Amino acid sequence: MILLTSDTETKPTAAMRAAIAAAEVGDEQKHEDPTVLRLTGRVADLLGKEAALFVPSGTMCNVIAVRAHTQHGEVLLAERDSHVLRAEGGGAGMVSGVMTEPLESERGAFAPATLDAALDRIGALPSPYGPRPRLLCLENTHNFGGGTVWPQDRLDAVCETAHARGLKVHLDGARLMNAAVASGLSARRICEKVDTVWLDFTKGLGAPIGAVLAGSREFIAEARRLRQMVGGAMRQAGIAAAACLHALDHHVERLAEDHDNARRFAEGLQAIPGIRLVHGLPETNIVFFDPRAAGWTAADFAKAAASRGVKLVPVAGMIRAVTHLDVSRAQIDEALAAIRAMMGRG
Repeated sequence: MILLTSDTETKPTAAMRAAIAAAEVGDEQKHEDPTVLRLTGRVADLLGKEAALFVPSGTMCNVIAVRAHTQHGEVLLAERDSHVLRAEGGGAGMVSGVMTEPLESERGAFAPATLDAALDRIGALPSPYGPRPRLLCLENTHNFGGGTVWPQDRLDAVCETAHARGLKVHLDGARLMNAAVASGLSARRICEKVDTVWLDFTKGLGAPIGAVLAGSREFIAEARRLRQMVGGAMRQAGIAAAACLHALDHHVERLAEDHDNARRFAEGLQAIPGIRLVHGLPETNIVFFDPRAAGWTAADFAKAAASRGVKLVPVAGMIRAVTHLDVSRAQIDEALAAIRAMMGRG
């Protein structure tokens, strides 16, 4: 099966498994795991922040960050299709008791004027009637926007607007290194104006578990307390952190291969009558396409593709395909051949 549903399909490489087996470990909850300490120090430096915390998942990073930045009844603003609003089971509302204000955008990246308009609509001035806007969450790359990379000047301007209007800015960096490789900018530069950010290791970087949340020392101290509250405190977590360190050493630059493969896949789809690329050619490793003009529902298309050895996922009437280190150029061509055969052109 050619696994194109998500870059979370990656399996640890043999070299990563060796790094896991050789990891030096200690009690992470007591700050005594040397491999975790190496990882958090390295990621803090990579992202240009004072401190960092290792947690099991990126979703937990968002849950902790929203709780640390807000109080019950305040407002979280985020793009309408962002992961924190659409794909975390309502965790922000359940754990933090926040209201949410969805922002309209083009493929996940919006302008400062969009944020200003939303704040004006909520009523940003002190009032006993309106909820208080407190936090802006951004996502780079933007998953449901098709792996969109935020233009850096726009990202900077949105952060400046948010800060000027009294908001903190949190960046969902599930695929941050994809954004860095695609843009040619360092992760530190991309994150320069955000207050907090996290980096996921279980997607294109290929680790089996783990994400790192970064920010000020004060923020990370509070995040550590909140991690305990939501059940994320760990013991000999160095076995997982070792995989993440290996990923930083060996799996960052190769993300460009995933981007090239996604573009090859998209160009091949574009040549098949009846298939429409939803977001055009991809910037990174995510392709959304619509087969309905050819008479397929997304669910039926995915089922038929699976019967031919290509695993895809239907999302909101569309099909999502994600390239990663376990999908080769040859497999991309095989997947296209299978889809052409489905469409009667193979």
